[in-house]
Amino acid sequence: MAEKIDFTEIAVAGYNSDFDSDAETRKRKLQDESLLPTKKKKSDGVPSYQEMEQQYTKEEGKIHRLHYLSMSAFDRHKQFVNNYLLYFGGNLKDFKRDTSKDRNDMDVIRENHQFLWDEDDDTSETWEKALAKKYYDKLFKEYCLADLSRYKENKVGMRWRTENEVVEGKGQFICGSKKCPEKEGLRSWEVNFAYVEHGEKKNALVKLRLCPDCSYRLNYHHKRKEVLPPKTKQERKRDKRHKKHKKHKKGRRGGSSDEEQNTEGEPSGQSQRGSEKDDKPQAEETNVWSGPAKITEEKSREEEFEDYFADMFL
Repeated sequence: MAEKIDFTEIAVAGYNSDFDSDAETRKRKLQDESLLPTKKKKSDGVPSYQEMEQQYTKEEGKIHRLHYLSMSAFDRHKQFVNNYLLYFGGNLKDFKRDTSKDRNDMDVIRENHQFLWDEDDDTSETWEKALAKKYYDKLFKEYCLADLSRYKENKVGMRWRTENEVVEGKGQFICGSKKCPEKEGLRSWEVNFAYVEHGEKKNALVKLRLCPDCSYRLNYHHKRKEVLPPKTKQERKRDKRHKKHKKHKKGRRGGSSDEEQNTEGEPSGQSQRGSEKDDKPQAEETNVWSGPAKITEEKSREEEFEDYFADMFL
């Protein structure tokens, strides 16, 4: 019978030569063993310490990453600072920055604010001026609001109204004083507001709507000019009639005095009394029969609107 050949031994041993050294045969044997499939060792189900440490650090890294991503930039910064102080030591004061020179938008506007801006003013020089000019353009410059807390010192502060104050009616339908809620008896005043701004003297003509008490404070040192509504057609007609009546009265008084001087044998006092008594009914009769009966005219809708808005836009 033919002999069986074990090919595994040949694969491991390789085609050795009788002239190879022991070191070369050993090296070739190791190379051949690496080519053969290796069988996995059976484990008892318990991971090693190194594997557990790697898995733990991996999971902790995920938790910390999610925690930092959920925080804001400032909270993340504080967390890093606290961790640094916890592990490396130090003082928290070393991490505090100087806040003495910090400014917000309102601080910039206050520094570069102007009560009135000229068209020639160049606001492209700095961004601060551009910001203050942009705020000025949003203000409503029809009526002013006044601070009358130092009226006895003849010092009055004024500023323009914001959009919310215009909607509320502050300064037009409500007293224009800073803290006065009065709505009745408002009067309009035209004030030549003289002020000093950035070391330069300026003046502006502004309008104020104030209640009687605040009007007294405004005019405490000297009287300001009051803005009155324009007269309606009926008021003009009434004034004309009043002037004509005055002229007529003066003419009648002049004629009666001449008659009294020409009268003889009667004292002047008695003649005056008699003429006054006699003239009254005659004057009433002449007034009644001098012209057609007066008809009371009803106001049209436009005239009623004019009367209603007369004091609003002074």
